[in-house]
Amino acid sequence: MTDKIIALVDGSNYSKSVCEHAAWIATRTGCGVELLHILGRREGVEKKDYSGSLALGARTSLLNDLAELDAQRAQLVTHRGRAILEDAQKLVEEAGAETVTTRLRHGDIVDTVTEQEAGAEFILIGKRGEAADFAKEHLGSNLERVVRASKKPVFAASRAFKPIDKVLVAYDGGTSSMRAVDHIARSPLYRGLDVHVVTIGTETDEVRRSLENAGAMLKAAGIEATTGVIAGKPETALPEFVDLSGYDLLVMGAYGHSRIRTLIIGSTTTEMLRTCKVPVVLVR
Repeated sequence: MTDKIIALVDGSNYSKSVCEHAAWIATRTGCGVELLHILGRREGVEKKDYSGSLALGARTSLLNDLAELDAQRAQLVTHRGRAILEDAQKLVEEAGAETVTTRLRHGDIVDTVTEQEAGAEFILIGKRGEAADFAKEHLGSNLERVVRASKKPVFAASRAFKPIDKVLVAYDGGTSSMRAVDHIARSPLYRGLDVHVVTIGTETDEVRRSLENAGAMLKAAGIEATTGVIAGKPETALPEFVDLSGYDLLVMGAYGHSRIRTLIIGSTTTEMLRTCKVPVVLVR
C-alpha cells in the first residue's frame, strides 16, 4: 500500500490514542492505515534447548513437555497479537478511516519499521508502550529508537486523543526544522489548522528573517501562520508555552544546529516528549 500511515499498536493504554490519531490523519489526508503489531524475538518465537539444565537421567518426556509449553506460549502470544490488531482495526474504522489493513510481524521493531516505511507518510507510535504503563515518568524506549532510525515523520501520540486545531512549530532555522516546515506546507494534514512558528531564544535580525522565510513558505502553500520568538531554554520554555497557550500538536525537526538539537539527540529528547502533554511530530 502506498500513501499509508503505519500505526504501531501493542496493547498498551496508548494504543487507543494511536488508533484515533491514525484515523484523524487518514480522514484529513486520504491515506490508508496499516496497523502493525510486532512480536519481539523473545515472545515465543525462539526455540530453547533445555537439555543442558536438566540433571542426568531426566526423562525425555520432561523435555517434550517443556517444548510443548513453549509452543503453546508462542501460539497464545500470536493469538493475542491478532486480537489486538482486530480490536485496533475496528476502532480505526469506527473513527472514520476508510482503508485499514493489519500486519503481524516477528522481530525487532526498528528493523520492521525500516523495512515497512518506504510507502508511508507517517509512522505513528505511542509515547509509551506496554512495558511503561506502570512507570508514570517512563518514556517508551521503542519510541526513541524509532525516531532515530525512521526516515519518515514520526507522530508520537499522547495518552488520550483530543481534536487538533492549534499547531505549534518549533523552528531554529536549521535544515531539519526547515524540512519540518516543508512537511507542513506539503501535507494536507495541516490545511485549515491554526499554525504558529516559534524560535526559542533571543530575537535578532537573522532570527526574524529566518522566521519570515518559514512563514512565507507556509503562506505559499495556503497556510497563514503567525511567527514569533520565545525567550528561554527549549527544554523548559517549549513545553510550558505549549501548555499555557493551548496547543494541540507540536511539530519540530529531529535535528538542528542550536540547543533544539539536544531535544532529539541527547537526553533532553526524553524530557521534551515526556513533559509535552500533546502529540509531537518529529521530522528528519
